[in-house]
Amino acid sequence: MTTMTITRKWHTTAEVAEMLGFGLSKTKALILSGEIRSVKIGRNRRILPAWVDEYVARCTSETEEWAA
Repeated sequence: MTTMTITRKWHTTAEVAEMLGFGLSKTKALILSGEIRSVKIGRNRRILPAWVDEYVARCTSETEEWAA
């Protein structure tokens, strides 16, 4: 028998908040403003890991441009 590990494909808003070190309300505001992309599935919002990475990359590139 082969054991298979399933990796998560989506993150919740609370998980993204914890990953970024933000509060839940700040993360929700970023999602509602479109700064962090998300999809609504039923009553819940879900965020792809790549979308979190896009947000972080955008923030760091803005910081590098400002410092230059």
